[in-house]
Amino acid sequence: MSRKKVSVISCAYNEEDCIDELARRLAGVFGSLPDYEFEAILVENGSSDHTLERMLAIAELDSRFSVVELSRNFGFDGGLFAGLPGATGDAVVFMAADLQDPPEVIPAFIEKWEQGYENVYGLVSSRTGTDWKRRLNSKLFYFLIQRLAEHPIPPNARDFRLIDRRICKQLLAMDEKIWFLRGLIAWTGFRSIGVEFDQPPRFGGESKAATFQIVEFAIKAIFAHSLAPLRLIPVLGLALTSGSFLALIGIGVNSLIDGVPFPGFGTIVALLLFLFGVLFCLMSVIGIYVGLIFEQVRQRPAFVVRDVHGGMEEKKR
Repeated sequence: MSRKKVSVISCAYNEEDCIDELARRLAGVFGSLPDYEFEAILVENGSSDHTLERMLAIAELDSRFSVVELSRNFGFDGGLFAGLPGATGDAVVFMAADLQDPPEVIPAFIEKWEQGYENVYGLVSSRTGTDWKRRLNSKLFYFLIQRLAEHPIPPNARDFRLIDRRICKQLLAMDEKIWFLRGLIAWTGFRSIGVEFDQPPRFGGESKAATFQIVEFAIKAIFAHSLAPLRLIPVLGLALTSGSFLALIGIGVNSLIDGVPFPGFGTIVALLLFLFGVLFCLMSVIGIYVGLIFEQVRQRPAFVVRDVHGGMEEKKR
């Protein structure tokens, strides 16, 4: 009976301080599970340091490792997806290269997979080495997506996860241009379970995720997986119309009883400014959806591969 195969896809952007340790710890995990066959696909996501050179050296020494070199940075989710077409495993593990996704959790993922779960995701039980702004951004993101997304994502769930080959096939069949893996995997609806782990600090280097980039990604992710903002527009419009109608009745009754106590110019101006502010907010919601449609219909790929090195290159031949 042939051994099951697990593919590990790790995306790195300027992680020269972490790559060697990542490969060492992955190799240790591979060696601790002799009943499984492993391959590791390291995705170099447009780094400007020596990340690619470190990856190539690893692939040269260990045939289980291969390297996908992208032409530029395509974001973390785009980088992870870039490794998926070349993955040949019965299951695929997604993880970051900064070692905040500990490779030692992979055996627990595989155990749950063997129990019949097709999507085994990492749940952060505690975080170290993360500043208050990043924690606040994370809490706000999960708060909003839990309440707005059509297929909610568990709080503190990471991209660090194992997915079955059946989910991989569904992802590869999708013609998405805005890749939010947690949302897309939740949408597929396969059996899911979380595995808790303590998130350690980065092994080396600094986080590349700026607050503005996180906010921009969160807005795209929420709007790409929810129609709730659009549904709120008619509700808000109806509420404002009803409120304005009641206010007009109240003002009319008050003017008949007490007369007009003041000219009302300031009230009218304030009301107009309020209504125009609401109008522009609603237009911005529609504008975001139009922008997402634009990104989808122009049919640009989610990533561009410059070159493939190591085991994947041999498979292509």
